[in-house]
Amino acid sequence: MPEINNTEGSLHLSRRNVLQAGAVLLGNFGGLQVVYAADEPALGATWPAGSKGDTVYLGASVPLTGTYGLQGADELKGMELAVEHINTNHELMKKIAPKINNGVLGKKVGLVSGDSAAKPNQALQLQENFINQNKVVLMIGSTASSVAVAMNKFAQREKVIYMAGISGSNETTGDQCTRYAFRQGFYSDMVVKAIGPYLLRQFGKNRKFAALTPDYNYGHTTTKAFDDYMKAHGWKMVTNQVSPLGTQDFSQYLTNIANSGAEFICNSNWGRDAVLSAQQAKQFGLIPKMTLLMPYQVPFFAPEAGVDISAGVITGTEFYWGLEDKYPMAKMYVDAFMKKYGYRPEWGSENGYMSFAHWARMVTDAGTFYPPTVIKQFEKGEKIPSLLGDVHYRPEDHQCIRPIAVVRGKAKKDMKNKEDFWEVVEVAAADQIAMPLSAYNCKLASYT
Repeated sequence: MPEINNTEGSLHLSRRNVLQAGAVLLGNFGGLQVVYAADEPALGATWPAGSKGDTVYLGASVPLTGTYGLQGADELKGMELAVEHINTNHELMKKIAPKINNGVLGKKVGLVSGDSAAKPNQALQLQENFINQNKVVLMIGSTASSVAVAMNKFAQREKVIYMAGISGSNETTGDQCTRYAFRQGFYSDMVVKAIGPYLLRQFGKNRKFAALTPDYNYGHTTTKAFDDYMKAHGWKMVTNQVSPLGTQDFSQYLTNIANSGAEFICNSNWGRDAVLSAQQAKQFGLIPKMTLLMPYQVPFFAPEAGVDISAGVITGTEFYWGLEDKYPMAKMYVDAFMKKYGYRPEWGSENGYMSFAHWARMVTDAGTFYPPTVIKQFEKGEKIPSLLGDVHYRPEDHQCIRPIAVVRGKAKKDMKNKEDFWEVVEVAAADQIAMPLSAYNCKLASYT
């Protein structure tokens, strides 16, 4: 029999049994059966088979091992909590998707999940397995933009809706967009427009920075976005050090940065790579001599790298638990997450939770699981709740237009508790950071 690991009540596949079994998270169920657009013809891999039984399944392919394993596991916890909340009419979920009723359209919601190891082929194999065994009606997960781009195309081919989860590359809802893919989170150009003005106010123009770039599409697009924005305001990238995913020794790259004359390091690495590169930069004496900038606030970076390194770091994030004092729904999420998992949530879990919550909103508003109708519900562009106020999905590219929090790392003496790593310096409004459609070449494919 395949090995199935059981953590916090959620079952997931280990890497070696990814093609053998699906694992199922079920919640309590109540509500009446409803009629599901019986006149709509069969479409793609799972319509209408995926919604004929008592349970509809959502398939999550996230990294649970490797460089991005910690961040993937965190994202999965948010998904697990969302499924639980959908199936139990939790107050927070009802605020986001008010038409849920102990499930979605009279169905239980189940979650099947597995370890993608942040590899596109492995993620696709997982989802193929979930489609074949569970007839999933929604796919989610990336935590690596190379996975997201591959999943976009797969979703369009199979006609199964895909929520990208964590994916920072512009391409995900840019020139690699598809009709069946959506992104709730932010991306490179958005976050740079959020943190860029703050950097200019703090440090002025005509500064020099070095870039540490992971060698795949997220890394390259993030470094380019930062360089393009800051160059327009007088900053200069004096060196761009590109490293493979999973690099253990950054010494050759840091040596070049040390000799570059840079005043800042823009580190676009993610997961364990971000931690190791920052720790080694401190060992080289580059930190705090140079100010560390990170376009994306990597979940768990501060406790993993150390507060002596995260202090003073300027970065952007989708969510931080400290926003609970300003946003009531953020506090509801923090409280619910802490009750289930025993610690304050990182933004990766919030991304997983909100992606599922928005899907539940759209399906219940549409009144059907028929994919084209659900997609068209997203494409209405109506304002819907998030933990940081109302947001909407842009119909032309399926990008969620949302705010971004700019945070700065706290010194240890300023921390109010053991998880109080960041100070929120501002929340950039969605309309101030959303890029115009003309910036990209998104051409959505057909519904059928």
